[in-house]
Amino acid sequence: MVAPRRRTPEATPLRISVDRSDPTAPAIRIGGDLAFTTAAPLRAEVDRLLAQTPRTLVLDFRDLLFIDSTGLSLIVHAWRDGQRGGTAIQLRETPRFLAIILDMTGVTGLLSRPQPDRPPTRPTTSPSARV
Repeated sequence: MVAPRRRTPEATPLRISVDRSDPTAPAIRIGGDLAFTTAAPLRAEVDRLLAQTPRTLVLDFRDLLFIDSTGLSLIVHAWRDGQRGGTAIQLRETPRFLAIILDMTGVTGLLSRPQPDRPPTRPTTSPSARV
């Protein structure tokens, strides 16, 4: 009798695609295995989009099959950097296994913290413009 082959993490390559149809809320669709060996391209894309300071960055996990601690830290990284730049992080289509992990690790509570207000933009005036 042959033992069934067990699925190993990173067996399915990470797939990401970005929907920029709403520039105020770009969405990254994530599929496959989000793990230590596959996370770098997603981290680069998150950083690239956060640098544009959209109002919201959506992470769509509908096609996610596996996540490890590196994947969880990437979500926290996105939240932390989003807080600094005034971008809210929104998770969409989280599979049940991910929702459980997020709850157990406290990440759900972290993501639900209110977004600090963006500082108001003030027009700059030169000293010579004052009367």
